[in-house]
Amino acid sequence: MAHQHPYHLVDQSPWPLTGAISGLMMTSGLVLWFHTNSLLLLTIGFVLLATTMINWWRDIIREATFQGSHTAIVENGLRYGMILFITSEVCFFFAFFWAFFHSSLAPSVEIGVTWPPTGITPLNPFLVPLLNTAVLLSSGVTITWSHHSILAGNRVEAIQALFLTVSLGLYFTVLQAWEYIDSPFTIADSVYGSTFFVATGFHGLHVIIGTTFLIVRLIRLSSHHFSTHHHFGFEAAAWYWHFVDVVWLFLYVCIYWWGS
Repeated sequence: MAHQHPYHLVDQSPWPLTGAISGLMMTSGLVLWFHTNSLLLLTIGFVLLATTMINWWRDIIREATFQGSHTAIVENGLRYGMILFITSEVCFFFAFFWAFFHSSLAPSVEIGVTWPPTGITPLNPFLVPLLNTAVLLSSGVTITWSHHSILAGNRVEAIQALFLTVSLGLYFTVLQAWEYIDSPFTIADSVYGSTFFVATGFHGLHVIIGTTFLIVRLIRLSSHHFSTHHHFGFEAAAWYWHFVDVVWLFLYVCIYWWGS
């Protein structure tokens, strides 16, 4: 029986439960890996998470694209939800910047009353970090290009620009991994190492999540799922990617450049 309201009442789904279980298994698996060098639980958790993502996204794509469940009112609610999610992410990174400035503006005796702490050789901000800044800023341009191409009905250019954005996101991840491997300090090197790797590492994780987000959008764009008036899935990914760009600018200026 068809409902007489514009809201979307979702069907019962196992994916929130399996997602929560996979998160618990991955967290516990990381602890086991650190202490016993066993990857079994972490691998099982990752496989369950990937299964949850694929099936949950499939259900949402079906609701939005083929069943017409995402009405204007539903889409408006999704917009508010995405805005609140990004706001929570801003608060998440704010905590890392607070920890960094708390330690750097008034260095304690334990770290030599200096910043960077005694014995720490910081990374040169004008080498790989500057290149990564250029890469992310360029990806912000290409995803905006893709969005405007969708609005203009130019699907080919939209696909090309989004493919460039995904490529730049993957390139950023490779460069950051290279930077970590060549870093002269580790996460165990005083408060500098811990704040540096936690802040930049979580940003790197967000880049990986955002790149995955964009890959799914690239597949959907290639499959004719977006139109000039119905493409909130793409907009949400673009908002998230711009957020990742802005956070990196703060990381570069505060931690890589000023903090060194």
